[in-house]
Amino acid sequence: MRIGIISAMREEIQAILQVLEVHKKSTKGMRTYFEGTLFGKDVVIVFSRWGKVASATTVTQLLNDFKIKEILFTGVAGAIHPEVSIGDIIIGEELYQHDLDGSPLVATYEVPLLGLRSFATHEENRNKLKKACIHFLENIHKYLDQDKLAEFDILEPDIHTGDIASGDQFISNKEQISAILSGLPQVKCVEMEGAAVAQVCYEYNVPYSIVRTISDNANHNAHVDFPKFASDVASIYALAILENYLID
Repeated sequence: MRIGIISAMREEIQAILQVLEVHKKSTKGMRTYFEGTLFGKDVVIVFSRWGKVASATTVTQLLNDFKIKEILFTGVAGAIHPEVSIGDIIIGEELYQHDLDGSPLVATYEVPLLGLRSFATHEENRNKLKKACIHFLENIHKYLDQDKLAEFDILEPDIHTGDIASGDQFISNKEQISAILSGLPQVKCVEMEGAAVAQVCYEYNVPYSIVRTISDNANHNAHVDFPKFASDVASIYALAILENYLID
């Protein structure tokens, strides 16, 4: 049984692919699945592309075609909670689809037929992820020098365990943030894939975890150097966290 590792963008997992001992590559549905060994563990790595449909399609293929014992999603996200800053790490607890509204037939955010408004990540793996993140931040300068951190205004990165909201929108203004927080005031950050992957994992009864690096504050500057942050910072975060997560 293997661990499935997913990101929405290749840039977010590029550093991981560079150290992965690749045993096999296969292309399915326009995605490349890399089977191999990472820090002594058997893994399958794939980038899903952006959005809920793309990520749900990818994880479904992953679960059906490979022997997967758990899924871990990693990548960037935009902060919408005032205590969260660029360079912080969010470990997902509950995953919501902020653009899902079947009312008045079902409650806002509720997934029809499942009767759930959110999907919880795996508690034991979540706690293990937190330990991995703590170890990484204690040794962050082993992976990223001060100049690189300063380039993206990363001062004192912190770890938050909390809720994440997913939707097929790139959140980039205060009006969008206010609309999300009006219904989900506890959410720490926003992205475009996590809740969709969480729903598929719930339906397949496969443990799911998610860890996100904050790249921006989901405001009008959200697009600035986004690909560069993903490749230069987020992928290094992901590599370091996975190194500590997989080596036990």
